[in-house]
Parts: sequence; C-alpha cells; structure tokens
Amino acid sequence: MATLSVTHPTLADVAKRLDPKGNIDNIVEMLSMSNEILSDMVWVEGNLPTGHRTTIRTGLPAPTWRKLYGGVQPTKSNTVQVTDSCGMLEAYAEIDKALADLNGNAAAFRLSEDRAFIEGMNQEFAQTLIYGNEGTEPEAFTGFAPRFNDQAAANGENILTSATTPDSTDNSSIWLVVWGPNTVHGIYPKGSKAGLSQEDKGQVTAENIDGSNGRAEIYRTHYRWDCGLTVRDWRYVVRINYDLENIVADGATGPVLTQLMGQAIRRIPSLGMGRPAFYASRASLDAIDLQANNKSNMAFNNIEDAQGKLVTTFRGIPIRRCDAILNTEAGL
Repeated sequence: MATLSVTHPTLADVAKRLDPKGNIDNIVEMLSMSNEILSDMVWVEGNLPTGHRTTIRTGLPAPTWRKLYGGVQPTKSNTVQVTDSCGMLEAYAEIDKALADLNGNAAAFRLSEDRAFIEGMNQEFAQTLIYGNEGTEPEAFTGFAPRFNDQAAANGENILTSATTPDSTDNSSIWLVVWGPNTVHGIYPKGSKAGLSQEDKGQVTAENIDGSNGRAEIYRTHYRWDCGLTVRDWRYVVRINYDLENIVADGATGPVLTQLMGQAIRRIPSLGMGRPAFYASRASLDAIDLQANNKSNMAFNNIEDAQGKLVTTFRGIPIRRCDAILNTEAGL
C-alpha cells in the first residue's frame, strides 16, 4: 500500500512551496511537457453513451456501359460501421485540512496542487492519444500508433518509413493529422460535456485515513475527463516512422525528413477538409532543423498565429512539438 507521504501532501511539501515571506510560491513546473496537439484537436459529441459509431463507405456502386436494347444490373455501395470507445480518466486530490490551512494559505496551496493534477491529466491524455491501446488497456481508448502500425493493412499506404529503418527500438514518428468533424476528431460521450472537469468537493471527512478506521478532515478535489478518438477517414492521418540514429545533415544517407514530409502531404486527399498539422518530438524537431538548415530549405517558414505565437510551418502546415511521442519506437 502506498504511504501517505506519496499520496497526500505533507508538511515537507508545504515547506517546499513557501517563499521567504511565508506565502505559497509560484512553482516552476519542470515536469510540464509540450503537447500542442491538445490545442489543435477538434471535439465532437459522440452518438453513443460510451463513445461514437461511424459509418464508413468501403465500396462504390459499379456503373455499366449499356448498349442499345441491353440491360443494366442494379448495384449498391458497401459500408462498414466502426465503434470507438471513450475512456474515463479520473483523479482525486486530498489534502489534510489542518495542513492546507497553515498560514491562511489554503486556497493558494490547493491551487498549486490543481496545476499539477491538470498537467498530469494532460500528459496522460496526450500519451494515450498517441499510444493508447484498448487491447492491452481496456479502460483507456485506442490512439494513433496501434491504428497505423501495419504496412500490409488497408491504411498501410499512409505509413511512410525510411528505407534504412531497422527493426530496432531507437525510432520515432512524425505525424500529419488533418483535424475535422469528417476526418479525425476527439469524442466525448453522448449527453456529457467536452474537456477536463474539476469539482471542488470542499471539506469532507475521510474514513480509514491511517488504515485503522481513523478519520480526518480533508479538502478533496475531483478531476474527470471522458474522452476518446475517432479516425473517421484514415486517409487524413499519415505516420512517418524513421531511425533517429541514421539522420545525416545533408541527407546523403538515411532518412530525408523533408522528402518524407512532402510525401505525407501528398497522401492527404484534401488539406481543406480540416485543420492540418505535423506533430513531432523534440528530437525529431532537432533532426528537421539539422537537415533544413543544411539545405537552406525554403519550404520552412516562421509565421505568427492568431495568438501572436511564432509557429514554424512546412509548406504552410504548422509543425507542433508533442513530447508524448517517443524516441524509442520499433521500426515498422
């Protein structure tokens, strides 16, 4: 069983958060990650209480060349239904009331915990969005990687690999996703609300606080995020899987990322169907910069978005940093 110092803040935790004047200090969130993919996602309410069912057309009716006095046989299209499930991501923050009330800093102390819990929820969601697999973790939802991991599958043409990618575990992926209600989007259960909810339960009496029927007054906060992913049209997702160790500045050998990114763009039927963006780890961004600067590649530009943030683009498509993407993937 986990000790209380692990699951609940202690006096030492309070002391570590006080500034010289005895107030709760502004905490530098060194564990924060950059997952800009979360701000790009389009969200749609699911049509099921536990997820979303999508009807996909898999075959078109075949027309017939008719000659005079010749007949035409009726035909029909083919469809298949895919059901995507939502997962329930939850957490509780519990702080001893007497501890939180020290120096009259209860609200500030609880707020410092809220930031950490929200960051933890964001990181868990982003990691599941990329690598979640209901086959191994039924409580979660299935992310991108398990859906795009087999070049022999129907969507295999949207999995691009470098010719030198070995079957090893030092690879990474760059993803091109076109977010939209008819392409790829996040889902939340029918009748619920989108996004992370935070409910202040206030002061409650905790039972069995010390493992021996002890009770204590605590402040409790509940966090919940019901969420999932639907790939309505797999043609609007492209995975570039490559070996990081084989990156060479001039691209004379190994992966040439600009070429692979260009190929990924050409795999997309229509960029106008949604909001396109590339997603890459920090190491992948370093590799892109290395090759782009060596070739003075003019396909890259820095633009200012609506919020005044400087964004790097490749052929007009934003390149986002996503720390949830690993650099230890297996080659495909």
